[in-house]
Amino acid sequence: MVQLEYSVKTPLNREPELEKLVSSFITEDGYDRNHGPIPHLDVATHRVSVYGSVKQELCLSIQDLEALPQHNVICALQCAGNRRHTMRTKLKEVSGIDWFDGAVMNCKWTGPLLKDVLENAGINLPSDKWKDAHVAFACFQTPTQDDEWYGASIPLSRALCPSARVLLALEMNGKPLSPNHGAPVRIVTPGIAGARSVKWLDRITVQMCESANYYQQHDYKILPPEADCAETAEKWWDKVPAIQDMPVNSVIGVPKKDSTVHRDSQGKVEVKGYALPSGEDGPVVRVEISVDDGCTWTNAELLTPNEADDADSLKWAWCLWKARVEMEKGKDKKILSRATDKAGNVQEHCPKWNFRGVAYNGYGEVVGLKVV
Repeated sequence: MVQLEYSVKTPLNREPELEKLVSSFITEDGYDRNHGPIPHLDVATHRVSVYGSVKQELCLSIQDLEALPQHNVICALQCAGNRRHTMRTKLKEVSGIDWFDGAVMNCKWTGPLLKDVLENAGINLPSDKWKDAHVAFACFQTPTQDDEWYGASIPLSRALCPSARVLLALEMNGKPLSPNHGAPVRIVTPGIAGARSVKWLDRITVQMCESANYYQQHDYKILPPEADCAETAEKWWDKVPAIQDMPVNSVIGVPKKDSTVHRDSQGKVEVKGYALPSGEDGPVVRVEISVDDGCTWTNAELLTPNEADDADSLKWAWCLWKARVEMEKGKDKKILSRATDKAGNVQEHCPKWNFRGVAYNGYGEVVGLKVV
């Protein structure tokens, strides 16, 4: 059923430089990640029900959601397994689809805040329990690979935080959602693993526990290294929390692995990529490039979008960047990248291995270069 669209449809300056950079990662058509068939729902009859520990249960039509104050958020959604291929090949085998560096998208979403919907329903819990409560999202429209429905949840505190900008998204880049992007309504959880941004949303539940769905309880978790196979992993699924915030990260998109790179008249080569902040700690404030295996670093130029409502709207967005760095001629050359976000989170040299290969954020890396 859900989860990721890997799309080039992103609010940008629309400069040719940026267009070329984005298209170097992914195709114009974008990609989707779902755990089951895509339902085609009737906008006129679809309803989102609000249940659980609320003072008043709600049954909201799309028209009801459109009548609430509408908000925009520019954010990246990424699969928890983004860069899984690198963990698999650099560390050791993992369990999961072999995502490379493009399991991510960035665009502008529009819709009412989840906070406003929950406040209309009213939270029927003592205030001292709010910190332990969750908001669960579900789609019962179609069965999935591993469950009869798709579900996820986030902490209630995150859902009620105005600055968290969790949306019931009705539009993507100014147009109504398409079926493959979750039409007619989906949750968008900025900064959180894309698995929580449930498509084709039909139920919201306030409760004192996480979602019971397979994809919250038995997947998308960073298991300890001793959980090194499916059998030993079974001992850990209920002991490890579900991934929420994704870590700071960067990726080199240009040049490509095992390619020939031409130096300019100053002996420099061009390097381009994207970077992502950690959770709510954005935006990205620095990207550095190294051509000597991390001994020295050069700051890249950050290419900032200019279509945000305000500065905070960019805190969850990807950051495109470029740099020109001096390199000696030769074979088997390597370039590294590392990102830093506003809160000071710095990309790791190499994180610990985990069975599902999720949340990999080792240095961005391109190897096997022939520099001429």
